[in-house]
Amino acid sequence: MMSLPELFREESEVLTRSQAVAAQSTLSAGDYRDALLLLSRDYQRLMRETYRMISRSDRAERELNRANEQLQQLAQALEYKASHDPLTAVWNRGAIIQRISQTLQHGAAALIILDIDHFKKINDEHGHPMGDRVICALVARIQAHCPEAASIGRIGGEEFTVLLPHYRLADAVIVAGAIHASLNAAPLAVLPGQLVTASLGVSYGKPGSGFDALYSNADAALYDAKNHGRNRVFFR
Repeated sequence: MMSLPELFREESEVLTRSQAVAAQSTLSAGDYRDALLLLSRDYQRLMRETYRMISRSDRAERELNRANEQLQQLAQALEYKASHDPLTAVWNRGAIIQRISQTLQHGAAALIILDIDHFKKINDEHGHPMGDRVICALVARIQAHCPEAASIGRIGGEEFTVLLPHYRLADAVIVAGAIHASLNAAPLAVLPGQLVTASLGVSYGKPGSGFDALYSNADAALYDAKNHGRNRVFFR
């Protein structure tokens, strides 16, 4: 890195010569004029170089700002990918478990677990691409019947959770019933020839309780629904 004297060596030389001329009282007017012209030319050169330096600095600042924006966008994209299911765009398993645990630390919550009935048969008869479309359409149907405060997560292939912060068990059962009724009211648009139904289990967790107990109770209720013929809502 250049030192300050090295950086302004030419300017220092011109300034020294100008000061030497100014210190003399016996020079002719032409000598003083030449010294002033030399100082003026050097000042103009310094102005041009300063302008170029400022322009480069402004350009570097703009490039740095763009780079920072790109880094922020990349960080947001990575955070989104790390917490969301790539097919349905709802919370993935790890993220929804974390949200459930954090919610229970601050208050009560209800949980719905939903499992698509006979999903393997859909894949076998219509192919996996259709199975993916069914999953996405079903998630959209769930979202349409959930309150704004709900968080939907994908726990497994065709298994989903709906976290309902500060909901009582009875109110969560009403939400689960609305989802269940919607699935039985009309086929999904992607598979109009048949109903796609689901079994649902509902549970309630007190403030300070853990994820494991809340999930286990909802999961047990889900298996009650399956053992009683599927396509129904049970709670514990």
